[in-house]
Amino acid sequence: MQNNSKPHVVVIMADQLRYDALGEHTPHLNELQSESIDWSRAYCASPLCVPARGAFFTGKYPNETGALHNAKIVQEKQYGMVGENHSSLYELAEEEWDSWHTGKMDFRTEKQIEKLPDTKTNWLPLEPRYYHYLEEHGKRRPGGESFKGRVPELAYGRITRTQVVSTPEIGCYEEQLDYFYDGFILKDTLHALKNRNPNKPLMLNAMFFAPHPPIDIPEPWFSLIDDVKLPENVGIWGKNQSPLQLYNITGNMGASVSRARWQEIWKAYLGYVALLDHCVGEVIAELKRQGIYEDTLLIFTSDHGEMLGSHRLWQKMCMYEESIRTPLWMKFPEKHNFKPRVINKLVSSIDIMPTLCDYLKLNKAPEDMSGISLMPFIETETEEYDEKDTRSKQRSIFVQYDGNGSSSNFSRAIVQEDYKLIVDWFKDELYIELYALQEDMQELTNLAFDEEQNERLDSMLEQLRAHMRKTGDQLSLPVNARENFQTVYREFAQ
Repeated sequence: MQNNSKPHVVVIMADQLRYDALGEHTPHLNELQSESIDWSRAYCASPLCVPARGAFFTGKYPNETGALHNAKIVQEKQYGMVGENHSSLYELAEEEWDSWHTGKMDFRTEKQIEKLPDTKTNWLPLEPRYYHYLEEHGKRRPGGESFKGRVPELAYGRITRTQVVSTPEIGCYEEQLDYFYDGFILKDTLHALKNRNPNKPLMLNAMFFAPHPPIDIPEPWFSLIDDVKLPENVGIWGKNQSPLQLYNITGNMGASVSRARWQEIWKAYLGYVALLDHCVGEVIAELKRQGIYEDTLLIFTSDHGEMLGSHRLWQKMCMYEESIRTPLWMKFPEKHNFKPRVINKLVSSIDIMPTLCDYLKLNKAPEDMSGISLMPFIETETEEYDEKDTRSKQRSIFVQYDGNGSSSNFSRAIVQEDYKLIVDWFKDELYIELYALQEDMQELTNLAFDEEQNERLDSMLEQLRAHMRKTGDQLSLPVNARENFQTVYREFAQ
């Protein structure tokens, strides 16, 4: 055990990993899960890389950080960065910890913390280093034109433009893992572990690419999965599902794909997850080789999920479980004797930062974080929220989506107990969905037209409205939203 009393911290984040994508093909992740506190009802703050990671590393909602989407047009550049007044885990930890970042760099900040002259974090970002590496070795990038397609997307929420996005194509990348995204990230991550400062505790944020498309992956993982049993809702359009999803990338790219084709895509995707499992196994093996695994807080999660044909949708960018629910596991140092177990309470990715601030006793921890510390659950083995913390009483989880590359197809969701309310916007249209998650886990029956649910709908809409006002949302939810929706759409209800 290290002399320094502070624990090592390793955060391993996947990209676009479905919470239900584990199995016999993920032995290392399965073992890690069995050693961890497993938050079985964890949700991201946004089903998109940049806002999701902005929220994760600050403990604040996207409305609060200012990072709302990937901001691929100059005119909306400000919506693709966390504002300069928000502190991140990197900044708070790098004084006392030997801080490293490897992999994807979708935590984007207005002050560009990775380029600050006084940064003490060792930055090993994927881009553009990986592409230079491929060029030096004469290797092609995974994917290519056959893995891309064009879709319409609003800019500023009102002007249609075209956007190039990943399609549900699969392929076998002819090179070895060393030349694949995650092979490069794994090499950097092992370099960080082997070159860390042994006189300080380690803080490593390893941001893997897998299983984000393009699903153009090397062997043996491409051919690893022989068969897969698809969830019931793959290739199925749910009862009274939001038609506005057809304007979104999700429906535009996914609605025409057959269930039989999804079967093949799922095989490759699960092989991709197995590739991720291999990488995680290598990282854990190195931690054990150095004798620091038992002194390490290891957090495994994903920035968001992947629809993968559920609801006939592709990618993320919507509010169904497959898109916004994430794995979240915490393997604590052995000295604490925290019992590995499953905790079923609702938690959000914005809770990770306050939990780390609490557990690590980080100096200058922000007082305005919207997330709450999860340490009371961990330390006392209770699932009751702290009665002294007004934020945790009858807690609801909020999720938002504001477009992919620009302000476009907006969605908001609130999860409360066993119900989820979704509101989709497209231009002047607003569509509402309500799902009873315990009875309808695959969200195939929208209850928003059920008069018996009107009281619940109004209550959840009011909570969502209040949250949007409190966090400075650029949208506003009309007072008569439920009545107008039911009146306008009832004639088309199934």
